Amino acid sequence: MYSRLFSLVTCLFLLWLCPVALIVDAQQSEKGSTNSESVAPDIANLRDQASRADAMAEYRLGRVYMKGTGVPVDYKEAAKYMHAADEQGLTEAKAVLGYLYENGKGVPRDYRRAFDYYAAAAKQGDVTAANNLAAMYEHGRGVRKDIGKAVDWYGHAAEGGNVVAQCNLATLYFRGTGVEQNYAQAAKWFRKAAESGYPSGQQILAWMYFRGSGVPQDYAMAAHWLQLAAHGSDPGAQIGLGYLYEQGKGVPLDYVAAYMWYKTAESGGDRRAREKLKSLSRLMTKQQISQAIGAATELSSSMLKGKVAEESQSIGNAFNPER
Repeated sequence: MYSRLFSLVTCLFLLWLCPVALIVDAQQSEKGSTNSESVAPDIANLRDQASRADAMAEYRLGRVYMKGTGVPVDYKEAAKYMHAADEQGLTEAKAVLGYLYENGKGVPRDYRRAFDYYAAAAKQGDVTAANNLAAMYEHGRGVRKDIGKAVDWYGHAAEGGNVVAQCNLATLYFRGTGVEQNYAQAAKWFRKAAESGYPSGQQILAWMYFRGSGVPQDYAMAAHWLQLAAHGSDPGAQIGLGYLYEQGKGVPLDYVAAYMWYKTAESGGDRRAREKLKSLSRLMTKQQISQAIGAATELSSSMLKGKVAEESQSIGNAFNPER
């Protein structure tokens, strides 16, 4: 399953880099239908089915245009097909239209229309739309700001298994926004997202174990969750894991491993890794650095292959027009 952040905000906060408090804003999920689609769909067949008012074909074709799979990315075409699917009552299309109107993709940006689409889909049981509706309430987009309703809708989506909503709800508990501050509840919901394989949830749960917030302080558990997030190609988690190896907290002291993870994070585009590499290199021999660079290159290559393989399985579980 893939997830993207809509309005954006991120569940990233590295104590080992910024030893301040948790900074997490409301995330919006992009998960759509659970219907599987091949990576190279039969466009002609989809168009033929769509011409015969097949709502699911219209929806899938709209997503193909958003993803740019086999066709150029074209949000106007995507919006056209999503509108057609929505007119036939397809709930998934309403959620996607909410995204398009919220972000002004293929249609004029219109928060009120986005809110209405999210609300309609959420009331029909779409947990992605429920999460996004909650974010609209939290930030007052297209509707008067109402933290209480945001909590309620995040709760619906979180209980329904939406990992982004689980992180959002956990964040409200962590901050005490709209609910009584409760680190244990925050840890509970971050854990649910983490156990579902969501890297942001894994990274935050690791931070909570590192700090002992809502859970007993446990460096080994922090390392465990960071390992999972780091192997999920999360540069922030890779830096965090590198720090643990550099300090020998929760894992054996290992400069080569630390350098490898910092280097992998740098390859992933995290500029903060450069200073970590520069500092650590003063403690290492040239041979160790060479060994670490080789390991990082191999690791980055294997992660890239894994990511391509995962994405090739299906584009039906979620869409990511920015990828």
